[in-house]
Amino acid sequence: MYDITAIPAFEDNYIWAIHNDRHTVVVDPGDAAPVLAWLAVQGISLSGILCTHRHHDHVGGIEKLRAVYNVPVYGRQHEKNPYISHDLKEGEKLRLTEFKLTFDIMEVPGHLDDHIAFHAPEPGILFCGDVLFGAGCGRNFEGAVAQLHHSLQRFANLPGTTLVYCAHEYTASNLRFAKVCEPDNSDVAKRIETTAGLRADNLPTVPFTIAEELATNPFLRCTKPAILHSLKQKGYQVDSEDAAFAALREWRDKF
Repeated sequence: MYDITAIPAFEDNYIWAIHNDRHTVVVDPGDAAPVLAWLAVQGISLSGILCTHRHHDHVGGIEKLRAVYNVPVYGRQHEKNPYISHDLKEGEKLRLTEFKLTFDIMEVPGHLDDHIAFHAPEPGILFCGDVLFGAGCGRNFEGAVAQLHHSLQRFANLPGTTLVYCAHEYTASNLRFAKVCEPDNSDVAKRIETTAGLRADNLPTVPFTIAEELATNPFLRCTKPAILHSLKQKGYQVDSEDAAFAALREWRDKF
């Protein structure tokens, strides 16, 4: 058995800890200090590190953590990410025997070219880094916007019960955009209320399910009539699904 715990870092990052009473694997440790403090309180050691991509707020703590715990770092090798000890590619599997967890590796470019996700079909969990957020998605820094759209569609096709662990607390701000895109979406309105309650209690809005995203995330709903209408009102040409997605991403960047 295992638990998954959010370790807050910086202003809005989550470093995810997969742990039991003996072992811990952390996902995207951008800062070593909160991880080391958490491990000390729990009285357990670090067994490994999972890395979704090379942005500093995801890898910045790896060197210091490995100075204390000489553990493997699993991710996608890149010339600007010197920390990866075990290179992972599309279709490969990563087995964490201490938790009896097996992850399928998904290459999901569009945010960065080296971005991967860790998906465990059983019990249905996804560590998606910065590709998918609560009611939103990551910015397109490398590659084509269409790649980001394709990566999100891969997530959208996972079972609706899949629990999604993204790396940032962006849900509230993303829902404000979703509300403008689909003013009459009752699921968006309900999620805004739920999110406000969680944040008022200083609780994370993550994880969330793929089903929640399909109901409220405009980037997974870019062909819905209400969203297409909103895009046209903003002056965007939306003659294809890719065009609608690209228009949404551009609008969100300026929102």
